[in-house]
Amino acid sequence: MDRGRAMGLSAQRVAALGECMIEMVRRPDGTFTMGFGGDTLNTAVYLARLGAPVDYVTALGDDPNSDAMVALWNSEKVGTGHVLRVPGRVPGLYMIETDDKGERRFLYWRDSAPARDLFLLPDSPALIADLEGYDLLYLSGISLAIWGERGRAVLFPMLDRLRERGGRVAFDTNWRPRLWPNKETAQRAYDEMLRRTDIALPGVSDLSDLYGDADADAVMARVRAAGVPEIVLKLEQPGCIVATGDGPDVEVPAEKVATVVDTTAAGDSFSAGYLAARLKGRSPVEAARSAHRIAAVVIQHRGAVIPREAMAGVLEAESR
Repeated sequence: MDRGRAMGLSAQRVAALGECMIEMVRRPDGTFTMGFGGDTLNTAVYLARLGAPVDYVTALGDDPNSDAMVALWNSEKVGTGHVLRVPGRVPGLYMIETDDKGERRFLYWRDSAPARDLFLLPDSPALIADLEGYDLLYLSGISLAIWGERGRAVLFPMLDRLRERGGRVAFDTNWRPRLWPNKETAQRAYDEMLRRTDIALPGVSDLSDLYGDADADAVMARVRAAGVPEIVLKLEQPGCIVATGDGPDVEVPAEKVATVVDTTAAGDSFSAGYLAARLKGRSPVEAARSAHRIAAVVIQHRGAVIPREAMAGVLEAESR
């Protein structure tokens, strides 16, 4: 496969890999609502809503909340054939609190979540063999962190085999320091991952904190040096820079939003909007504009996955 050309939607097998957790959101009155979310799962749902055929790959328990997750994903037309189930285990949990500007704070309970063992379970060898046949795999820095050294030792050779066959890999940097034992371990994992990435969706704040890069130019230079052919650099101010090597880099400003309610899944929905547009054959710059439009709607509502009806207008526009 020519890694520089646009992807055609109908011919693609797409999968998002990672973890879904029980989501507890504190409401303004102090009560909580329960839902489900996780960075790559959020992206998978928004991809499905945008018309991309996507499977979600994770491991869950055999409890009622795990059953409810699978039922919800099926209702969203996200494929669940590669959701491994582990008897006696339960998903992780996180709590979100947002301030009056929509910025969020997370608290996690996830140490024994089965998703951490995705590549180390009895059913993992069959899963890995099937994943190598996909056309596009999407994962994040959070995915890398939860799988640990043993999981990454399985992941990276799998990605090599997939890419040798012509498949592609998309990676969102999503840096969460508390998930890593130290920065040195994380840096080695990110270096390995970027060398196996075809579409990178890095954040300036992510890689500046992880590596100590001074600014957006330094972050872009780092990702380029890893050999990534398609880069969508998310800036600290609203907007992104698209770099493909086919011409000068292009800065694409974000959509203006009057009232930001919750930024929880801003980056996840952006990734979905970008990848969905690329899968439909749109150019990287056009895809970045689509991504901004999707994210602008999502951050005006509470929760990681907003109601489908809240997206009706943007989904109709993106389907044209």
